This record gives sequence, structure tokens and C-alpha cells, in this order.
Amino acid sequence: MKRVFVAGHRGMVGSAIVRQLKQRDDVELVLRNRTELDLMSQQAVRDFFKAENIDQVYLAAAKVGGIHANNIYPADFIYENLMIECNIINAAHLCGVQKLLFLGSSCIYPKLAQQPMSEKALLTGTLEPTNEPYALAKIAGIKLCESYNRQHGRDYRSVMPTNLYGPHDNFHPENSHVIPALLRRFHEAKFRGDSEVVAWGSGKPMREFLHVDDMAAASIHVMELDKEIYDENTEPMLSHINVGTGVDCTIRELTETVAKVVGFEGKITWDTSKPDGAPRKLMNVSRLADLGWSYSYSLEEGLTDAYQWFLANQDKFRG
Repeated sequence: MKRVFVAGHRGMVGSAIVRQLKQRDDVELVLRNRTELDLMSQQAVRDFFKAENIDQVYLAAAKVGGIHANNIYPADFIYENLMIECNIINAAHLCGVQKLLFLGSSCIYPKLAQQPMSEKALLTGTLEPTNEPYALAKIAGIKLCESYNRQHGRDYRSVMPTNLYGPHDNFHPENSHVIPALLRRFHEAKFRGDSEVVAWGSGKPMREFLHVDDMAAASIHVMELDKEIYDENTEPMLSHINVGTGVDCTIRELTETVAKVVGFEGKITWDTSKPDGAPRKLMNVSRLADLGWSYSYSLEEGLTDAYQWFLANQDKFRG
């Protein structure tokens, strides 16, 4: 029986990992909420690891948000994410935890990286300015894992998901990512009887989206790969693995699909004064495909699932 700590188990990705690990009979989950364990406290995290005899760690805890939140709270995003990953990775090492999986983000890649973005694009150009502090923290997490592997022989791995969505997403009207923001906006417009919804930007940027249940499955797959197989498909200084569908769409196409899923039949107009972000973000997922994993949810199927979860939980998002 493996004792597995999922850091951030109440978040979108962490909760999806927990849902899948709960189906296993060889896993004993170790979970702590924010009031039980302050991941920003080095001493608290060390004490936790000393007491709990953890075998594996899924590091899904992070401060996350969309373009607006990253623009308004850059200090919070870099500081909190650095503290969380430093505390957990170092405490895991000090307490003899051999296996850890760090969850990053596709924003680690340069704004104008060649598409689709391969793992080798890391640190080859300038980051997207709107989320640079968050991206730098995630890059530091990758390098922490690589450094503990090189210096101490640990087996700390990193996965870089594309844009995620699904159950337990953040549906805040200002601080959410594009899919939950659009789902909520179109839902509210539909029930107000609005004839028009205003979407941000030009609609031209292209993005790739992955349902969070697929991300959880990929995370567990990568964690459980034989070390020899994992090492054959990575490099000591390039050890992270992209996770995505390898398929993208324009924001305009995404927005129209959300409107279809929600049942909004009005007009969609575009506020081009709002920022677009990077022109295109598509992951090269050939490394993960070579390791035997691919996604299961189509975009419309995934959006339908996410919207059904929102409908079942919308009382949480009022106000």
C-alpha cells in the first residue's frame, strides 16, 4: 500500500487526481486542506512530511488564474508558487520521498515559440508578459525537480499541461480562465434573456484545451512509468513532459462552441481593446504519445461535462 500525498487536492487538477486514485486498492491517500497544512510555511510542511511517511507526492497545489488575475496580482503569483513548490520538494527530499510529480503549465514556453511547442522550447525566448511571474515560478519547479534528481538521485518528474478545464474549475467572473469565464458569461446571459454577449479580444488566437480528467489520467500514467522507460524519453536537463491533445482551435471557435453547449442563441461581439495574449499555444505531445498515453474527451464533450458540473454547483458561484 502506497501512501500518496496529493498537494492541492481541493483544486481542479488535484481533485481529479484524487477521484482516480480513490478507485485504486493499492493507494492510501494523505490529504490536508489549507487550515490543516499551510503549504507556505516551510516548518509546517517539513513537520508534515516527517510525521506521515509519504511514498509519493503529486504536487498540484498552486495559485492560478487567467490573464486578468496575472496582470493584477503578479507578486502573489510568483511568490506563492515559488514558496509552495520549494517547501514541498525540499521537504519530500529531506524525508526520503523518492517519487514526486510536479504539475506545471504550458505558459513556461516563450511567447513566440515555434508551434507546436516541444519540450526543447523551454528557455529559448521571451515569455508572454501577462503571466511571466507565474511562468517563472513554474520553470523554477521544473529545475528544482531536475536538480534534486541530479544531485540526490531522486525520481522527481514534471508534466506541463495545456489549458485545463472541467469540474472544480474557478468560475469567478474576473479571475477565471477563458473556458469557465465563457461558460458562466453565456449561462448568465441566457437566463437574463440577453441578445448579445461581449467576448474579450479579437477571437483570432489559437488555444489547445484538455479536460481535467484526462490530465489526471496522464499524471498518474507518467508517475507510474518505469524509471528506465521515463529516462529513455527525457533528458537530465529536459525532463518535463507536455500533456495535451495536440489539437487547437481559435478563441472564436471555442466561444461559439461554448454558446452551443450552453444554449445561448444571441449575438457574439468582440471587444478588441482587451488583450489577446500569445497568438498561438499548441503543445507537441509526441513524447507523451511515445510513452503510451492519449486524451479521451473531445472539446464539445468536455465542455458539456464542465457545464453540467457548473449547473450542479452554481450556488457556490453566486454573488
